[in-house]
Amino acid sequence: MPHLPPSGPLVANLLAQLAFGLLAMTICIPSMQQWGAIFGASQASVQLTFSGYVVAYGGLQLIYGPLSDRIGRKAVLMAGLALAGLGSVAAALAPDLTTLTVARVVQGAGSAAGMVVGRAMVQDLFQGPQRTRVMAYVGMAMGLCPPLATIVGGNIHVRLGWQANFVVIAALAAVLLLAAWRGLPDPPPSAAATSHWLRALLQAYARLAREPAFGWYVALLASTTATFYAFLGGAPIVLGSYGVGPDGIGYYIMAVPSSYIVGNYLASHLAHRTGERKLMLLGTAATLAGIVLMLVLGLAGWKTALAFALPLTLLGIGHGLLVPPALAGTVGLVPALAGSAAAVAGLMQQLMGAVGGYAVGLFSHDGAVNLGWLMLGLSGCGALALAMLLRTARPRP
Repeated sequence: MPHLPPSGPLVANLLAQLAFGLLAMTICIPSMQQWGAIFGASQASVQLTFSGYVVAYGGLQLIYGPLSDRIGRKAVLMAGLALAGLGSVAAALAPDLTTLTVARVVQGAGSAAGMVVGRAMVQDLFQGPQRTRVMAYVGMAMGLCPPLATIVGGNIHVRLGWQANFVVIAALAAVLLLAAWRGLPDPPPSAAATSHWLRALLQAYARLAREPAFGWYVALLASTTATFYAFLGGAPIVLGSYGVGPDGIGYYIMAVPSSYIVGNYLASHLAHRTGERKLMLLGTAATLAGIVLMLVLGLAGWKTALAFALPLTLLGIGHGLLVPPALAGTVGLVPALAGSAAAVAGLMQQLMGAVGGYAVGLFSHDGAVNLGWLMLGLSGCGALALAMLLRTARPRP
């Protein structure tokens, strides 16, 4: 299929497909506070509804990616949206927490298709700086989704009940299925159906493993996500030690997602003038500078919420500059296996993000210092991956 200019309706359709999984993941988070009382269950059991979604959302990308390379993007995307819609309806009707957890797993399994197929279609439809620019739009959408979904979900919960959030997601799945059917082109499958699907899947991943640059791209993305998840996991604890209550935490946490959107905006405009490697170097430098500044202020005894949050605006900008070219490079190394590449990247981002969030609980956080060291270590791993990438990656236009 010939490469296309990034027209508004096409890009908006792709962004909606990519954002759907994050919306479904986060819109019901405000309701989770009350599910324990509603269903007579422990909070640990309630958390399984989220964990089950994340595991299915990450794991199924490994299947959807090669499958979309083999049988076509639209077929896989539409099947995933239908499955996500069914899971959402089942969740809305769930009479107990076990049923709700299973429904969330089904919902996550279906939602994974939008993330991996959307990324692969960006590779299919755009080229060069256009691809990086569209990936920057993706990053802006991803930055907006969690806070907006949580605000909307909380208001729907208060006014209409927790089940209404799942009804909204089911309706959105139906709308996006129609939008995919009518509004997205259907690139021909890039992988010939000459062998069993499992063998083809393993062959696809073996082919990607032979690309040294691919592993470093994935490591870079995974370290970036782990750093951000560590921030999300540790920020409420750190801010609590500074006397910030639950009603004020969100305002400080928004420093990173908001500046991430700014970074993606800058990347979308710099992509035509600056090479992908320079964008990634600038992003990494800004990320490390923000964490180091936050850490230095913490070590100097500046135990205030602003001293914690404001330096991390540099981290958000850095991630916004770094992620779009890294994503474009990941799916562009072997264009015929763009779906498989997007699947591996998505899974590793989810898994390493979970590791980053879990690692927060291994340390005390009376102030920002321990969190700063953890985030610096994770970002340092990303900087090392970038250094190795620059030594091994083939030049890209």
